[in-house]
Amino acid sequence: MPSSSPSRAEPLLSRLLGVPARRARVTHVEHVPARQAGDVRWPEWVSETLVTRWANQGVAGLWPHQAEVAELARRGQNVIIATGTASGKSLAYQVPALASVVDGGTVLYLTPTKALAADQLRALRELDVPGVRAATFDGDTPYEERAWIRQHANYLLTNPDMLHRALLPGHARWSGFWRRLRTVVVDECHGYRGVFGSHVAQILRRLRRVCARYGAAPVFVLASATASDPRSFAMRLTGLATAEVTADASPRGATTFALWEPPLTELRGEGGAPVRRPATAETADLLADLVLTGTRALAFVRSRRAAETVALTARARLADLAAEAAPGRVPADLPEKVAAYRAGYLAEERRGLERALRSGEVLGLATTNALELGVDVSGLDAVLIAGWPGTRASLWQQAGRAGRAGQDALAVLIARDDPLDTYLVHHPEALFGRPVEAIVLDPDNPYVLGPHLCAAASEIPLTEDDLEIFGSAAKEVLSELVHDGLLRRRPTGWFWTRRERATDLADIRGSGGAPVQVVELSTGRLLGTVDEPSAHSTVHSGAVYVHQGETFLVSELDLEAGVALVEAGTPDYTTFARDVTEISVLDSLRSHPLGAGELHFGSVEVTRQVVSYLRRRLQSGELMGDEDLDLPPRTLRTRAVWWTLPAGAVAPLAEAGIDLGGAAHAAEHAAIGMLPLFATCDRWDIGGVSTELHADTGTLTVFVYDGHEGGAGFAERGFSRALDWLTATREAIASCECDRGCPSCIQSPKCGNGNEPLDKAGALRLLAVLLALDGPAAGR
Repeated sequence: MPSSSPSRAEPLLSRLLGVPARRARVTHVEHVPARQAGDVRWPEWVSETLVTRWANQGVAGLWPHQAEVAELARRGQNVIIATGTASGKSLAYQVPALASVVDGGTVLYLTPTKALAADQLRALRELDVPGVRAATFDGDTPYEERAWIRQHANYLLTNPDMLHRALLPGHARWSGFWRRLRTVVVDECHGYRGVFGSHVAQILRRLRRVCARYGAAPVFVLASATASDPRSFAMRLTGLATAEVTADASPRGATTFALWEPPLTELRGEGGAPVRRPATAETADLLADLVLTGTRALAFVRSRRAAETVALTARARLADLAAEAAPGRVPADLPEKVAAYRAGYLAEERRGLERALRSGEVLGLATTNALELGVDVSGLDAVLIAGWPGTRASLWQQAGRAGRAGQDALAVLIARDDPLDTYLVHHPEALFGRPVEAIVLDPDNPYVLGPHLCAAASEIPLTEDDLEIFGSAAKEVLSELVHDGLLRRRPTGWFWTRRERATDLADIRGSGGAPVQVVELSTGRLLGTVDEPSAHSTVHSGAVYVHQGETFLVSELDLEAGVALVEAGTPDYTTFARDVTEISVLDSLRSHPLGAGELHFGSVEVTRQVVSYLRRRLQSGELMGDEDLDLPPRTLRTRAVWWTLPAGAVAPLAEAGIDLGGAAHAAEHAAIGMLPLFATCDRWDIGGVSTELHADTGTLTVFVYDGHEGGAGFAERGFSRALDWLTATREAIASCECDRGCPSCIQSPKCGNGNEPLDKAGALRLLAVLLALDGPAAGR
């Protein structure tokens, strides 16, 4: 809840608003009050050695929520702690974990990122507990060190990918570690959502099975950012009964949280729609201003390229200020205090940047969400968030990176030109004083479960007794795997039949197959890779491809070879792929009336084919041509939520001159943009189709579907929250200040039809009919 008095971070915001033109860009300021710490104590079973080591680091004891987690884990109860950033979650699981190592056991620590594992290893080494041999085991671990780790490490830090591909398939070589395994720590587990989370859930089930083979039944301790119903999420992730701890007794400084909307520019986009200043450009300016005043700040952005762009732009601005200022007023080396941090850097580069940020050598860091997780970068003053990060949990996780030592902090959410961002900065009630989202995953998705049953069978042949571990869908999926020849049924169980690695069947990060390599034709140089599903629209023949600021033209896309051949060029245009998408209803699993129509959730088949690409002039957006392409269609079986309106309900709209197809298309775009507020997804995780008359329903129909084979749970969440979701969708369209539609309301950056046709006014009327609105509200 907001406090009545501002925090000491308010002067930082005042400095950013020192430029008069910026003041109108702040749409709301929230003051989150400070919180006092609870009492501290050590459980009686914590050894004197551990107490002394933590006392040497200034830790006097555990806060009540940490003590509760430690006590539950010590008693053998699986537990999830779901509290805010800097609430001491690491200490909550380290106490029981290290106690089990002191008693002769081993610990397996799982994290979604290498950076967090490296940070945890640094903390354990600084603690220097006798007998604790901690080591990271990931793709950066030298092969010559791996044998020592297998034989001697008793606190192993790794990630789900290595567990899936190396530790579980090679379980016999780790037998000594498994026999003594007492604790499994699953850190930052809120990152395990959607298809990735479903894969991790099955990896953890395989882990439990391997542990049982060696006589171990470790306790699972999970740590998460605040989440709705963490107990249920933990049980779906691990398959085990789990206790939850959510009361946060850690101290926290006050936070000033500003919502910021960049201004409209004089540029015009598709259909003459106004274009806002990019959030990345606005963020770079604000980051430079903060660094100029000696403020230590993080700027979170949505992509690797944006991290580089923000850092370079901020450095350039600081260099200009240093050149223009009187001698000595602005240090000449100030631009060197800004850097970028992202995945793709070498491990030593990332560790160096983390140290530089902690020491103050770097003041401003533009980063992807790689630094959202629990890497210790304490002592920061401000956080800039360029674009909605996807969930309220991520928003507070990122904002919480500042003020980590109990000091006051500033956080600024800078809206992108996007329906959801625009809605949120004008509806602060959707962010503040609201519970965070539930984490969505579906371990029973057969497209996820099947590959892991194969992997499990290759590790240890499956038996009837194992089926309970993998859930109620396992038996049916096993029958299909036997039918397809992937597994063989014998009286003693199910066996893997192939010579190749079963783990290759599971694409746990959901990239959708082997990536397409982008190769420079004249030199043979590998520029990068593109995931296979995206290749049709990003590296088709004739596409403009940008890599690290250099521009290339794609001369050929060879899908069989998995290669896109490119040549350097300087075209004065950009390219946009156009596609045709068809959707057929396989099964309506649930439905109910909604206004004048019906809402459905069920299985669908989506067929998408890229058929051409547009060339638009860089400066003006002028259409230069539409070139045909000959690419194969892609088919996806997934889950969808859809709503229908009968002919009688939409006839008055057609009679009033509304373009029903354009209205449905606009409503579809806006609904896709708003669903991430109600389901833990990104708009790129979902897709949509709208039609004035659908062959399977016989009515006007708008579909929103999961963009992953078998579904990811997002459409199902949309079905359960449909009234709130579609009401917010209509409000987002109605409150946008444009006349006919723009990227902030109904235009989509991923539309395969070039955002045509779209009818903003028609979408408002159509959604009013669906939501049973009448009177003045219907036309607003």
